[in-house]
Amino acid sequence: MSLHVDNLCKSFNGKVAVDHISFDMTEPGVYGLIGTNGAGKTTTIRMILGIMRGDSGSASWNGKPISRETLAFGYMPEERGIYMKNKVIDQLVYFGRLRGMSREAAKKSALSYMERLEVLEYQDMVAEKLSKGNQQKIQLIATLIHNPELIFLDEPFSGLDPVNAEILNRLIRELTDEGRYIVMSSHQMSVVEEYCEDLLILHHGKTILKGNMREIKAGYGHTNLIVSCGGDVSAVAKDCGLQLLERRANETEYKINGDEMADRFLKELVERQLYPTKFEIKEPSLNEIFIEKVGNEL
Repeated sequence: MSLHVDNLCKSFNGKVAVDHISFDMTEPGVYGLIGTNGAGKTTTIRMILGIMRGDSGSASWNGKPISRETLAFGYMPEERGIYMKNKVIDQLVYFGRLRGMSREAAKKSALSYMERLEVLEYQDMVAEKLSKGNQQKIQLIATLIHNPELIFLDEPFSGLDPVNAEILNRLIRELTDEGRYIVMSSHQMSVVEEYCEDLLILHHGKTILKGNMREIKAGYGHTNLIVSCGGDVSAVAKDCGLQLLERRANETEYKINGDEMADRFLKELVERQLYPTKFEIKEPSLNEIFIEKVGNEL
């Protein structure tokens, strides 16, 4: 199984929205398609799925053009769309029927996903009476009801509270364990960092970074140091040349230029009888890498 995207391009009224985007997904899991709003993520997805015609380029699944006839795919757009005046179970069965399922199979699948997403109790309610988070889960079930091989989730965590986000998190883990292929579009770097082994960063329609997340971050080396200590370490950090990045409630994060700087800082702390309860040397976050790549254009 593989998704192959080759040199997709799209312009609107002479303005380039997507500029020669290419990537491959050859293993089950979650592929991150990330960038700020307006970077070209949604347009790229719509071209891949044939919802929008590209100016040039192609997308294929196992060497064949992607269509409803060649592939069971699911797409949850950023602009959510369910029927507010209809009962939840009725419209989910309707969406399943649109995808070629029998009424019985569609209802069975809908109820199964509703149980997994903890919304089974709302099956006979009209959608408008649900919270926005639960409406979003119903939209997700409509995307997954026919058990697609390839799934596109456009900003799936947008607007979810922590409880519902954790429920969705659990489902995504289950889907990857089942061997599904998921392309997740997001501008939330922390979300992508949690799920995606491979990613492509878009900015103004262009690819500015692409590859394996672990390899990308490893290429930067150890650049960050997180310290938690009972005493004030700011003076020691300044003496050792550390740059303050963020001061949080129980810890402080500094920018370092390698392990030797961190070692020197630790020795100075111990010599001054300041013993850290946390001393973590790490690679930069995806958010830091993204900001570095796009510069001051955010």
